[in-house]
Amino acid sequence: MTEVSDREAPRRRVPGPARPVRPGERRPGPGARPARRPGPPRPAPRTIRLGSPRPRLRLVGLALTLVMIAFVIRLFQVQAVDASTYAAKAAQNRYVGQVLAAERGEITDRNGVALATSVDAYDITADPTMFTPEQLKTGDGPEQAAALLAPILGQSEEKLVAKLRPENKGLRYVKLAGRQTPQVWKQIKDLKSALAKKAQRDKSTVNVLSGVFSVPTSKRVYPNNELAAGILGWVNASGRGGGGIELQLDEELTGKDGKIRYAQSGGRLVPTADSTETPAVPGSDVELTIDRDIQWAAQNAISKQVAKSRADRGYVIVQDTRTGEVLAMANAPGFDPNNLSEADPDALGNAALQDAYEPGSTAKVLSMAAVLEENAATPLTHVVVPNRLHRGDRLFKDDVDHPTWYLTLNGVLAKSSNIGTILATGQLGKTQSAANKVLYDYLRRFGLGGPTGLGFPGETKGILAPPEQWSTSQQYTIPFGQGVSINAMQAASVYSTIANDGVRVEPTLVRGTKGPDGTFTRAPEPRKKRVISERTAKTLARMLESVVDDEEGTGTKARIPGYRVAGKTGTANRVDPATGKYRGYTSSFAGFAPADKPRITVYCVIQNATKGSYFGGQICGPVYKQVMEFALKTLQVPPTGAKPANYPVTFKP
Repeated sequence: MTEVSDREAPRRRVPGPARPVRPGERRPGPGARPARRPGPPRPAPRTIRLGSPRPRLRLVGLALTLVMIAFVIRLFQVQAVDASTYAAKAAQNRYVGQVLAAERGEITDRNGVALATSVDAYDITADPTMFTPEQLKTGDGPEQAAALLAPILGQSEEKLVAKLRPENKGLRYVKLAGRQTPQVWKQIKDLKSALAKKAQRDKSTVNVLSGVFSVPTSKRVYPNNELAAGILGWVNASGRGGGGIELQLDEELTGKDGKIRYAQSGGRLVPTADSTETPAVPGSDVELTIDRDIQWAAQNAISKQVAKSRADRGYVIVQDTRTGEVLAMANAPGFDPNNLSEADPDALGNAALQDAYEPGSTAKVLSMAAVLEENAATPLTHVVVPNRLHRGDRLFKDDVDHPTWYLTLNGVLAKSSNIGTILATGQLGKTQSAANKVLYDYLRRFGLGGPTGLGFPGETKGILAPPEQWSTSQQYTIPFGQGVSINAMQAASVYSTIANDGVRVEPTLVRGTKGPDGTFTRAPEPRKKRVISERTAKTLARMLESVVDDEEGTGTKARIPGYRVAGKTGTANRVDPATGKYRGYTSSFAGFAPADKPRITVYCVIQNATKGSYFGGQICGPVYKQVMEFALKTLQVPPTGAKPANYPVTFKP
């Protein structure tokens, strides 16, 4: 065993004497770590103290108080002081109001056939505030929309842009086009839908038609085009009557518009409790006295003759002699109220009521009525008619040169002698002045120089001066229909008065109206007035038969097989409306049938025929015959079967 020296042996740590245990101190057990030897004393840690929070809290509280005061003041201003102003602005932006157009009443003939009606249509509208750059995110939204709408609406792009960019920046409603067909709105709606879908797919695409809408309304339509256009008139762009019955009875036909007020967002209707609607009240239907079929026959006949004669115009009136109801009133040329843009301005209106012209020989029946009623002569009175007659400052003649005629008073009417009429009316007074006053009185009784009673827009009363104002020549021309002016309805009414045993019944065009509730209200009864005695009226009817039935009469072309026809021809010098001088002729024919039991009056006029004959018996007689035959068959008026009791036309000297 190797012995280790003291120098090489490890030195052991010898514990020192144990420290006595202090009272209350526990002695460490075996295995416990020896206690550290206490070092020098450490310095005490420094304490950090926070500042007082009260000033900061006061500052924050003050700021919050000021903010709350500002909110309270603003809230008080909005809720109390300016409440009504802001409510109005909110309502203006939120609520949209529109007019609900009332459906216009129909106009029908006496059998209920529609002559003017209304069909579904749309007003194309827009909200200009939805075309602003802020809304569409583009500066040319109105221009893009106008380019799409212009070809569909038939308007210029400039006009549409002006509507989409109104001067009033707050305007919420503009009408782009009124009364468009459902097809037009469908085109716009489809285009609008396509743009909306494209905008959803492509976020950069803008639906420039999002602010375009439609309002249901109606559009006026005339199913028979030109038929009875002069009577019906038309409806203008604003939906009001522009002429004829449409204008005369516009208030009854229009009805009463309604209103709707609704909340909207993004152009869409939002149902709310605040939405209000006042329904529109439809207009009343108007039933005319016109018979559509007779109207067609009259219009067809006069149109063909005007074209054949190359005349300026013509008109035909058909009237029920017993009731005064107008069964037809046709004008040629006419116009189509469905397409006024292509109508001839001179053809608009109703010439049968608005033209004043000198009637010529058809007015001789008025002179004969006065002579017979005053017992100045009888149908058999002899009248010697020279080739020329000097009266006043003129030398008068008949339409044809002739030797001295030996005529009865009946023959004067049958042969339409101007000279014979002057001689006959000269017997109405001891002096010419006295005779003039008597004749004037009868002209007024028959309705000349006054309104017809129809109350039609633009109707003329004609021209009939008082007898003291008649010139030297008028004293002798008025008896045979020159120097006095009338309208066609006045002339027809004269013959209806004779046919109605001497009682004048004011003509009527309207039978009544049917309200929205279906109640029919008849038109007021027309006024009646006895003009001449029944005896005189029947005598005149027999004299008028001679004009048509006698071979020497001027109206033979108006004969109708099986019927007794009374009538009178007329060929008058015509005053040219453009120059005020005589140029051309007014050709006419008036009469009624059956002559012995009258039912229908027909009056035909052709102005300024320039081709072929211009005599009334030659060009208006056939029109009278065609229209009268049709009317008799339509109304199922049978022949009386009686033979005419003709008066003689001439006498042997």
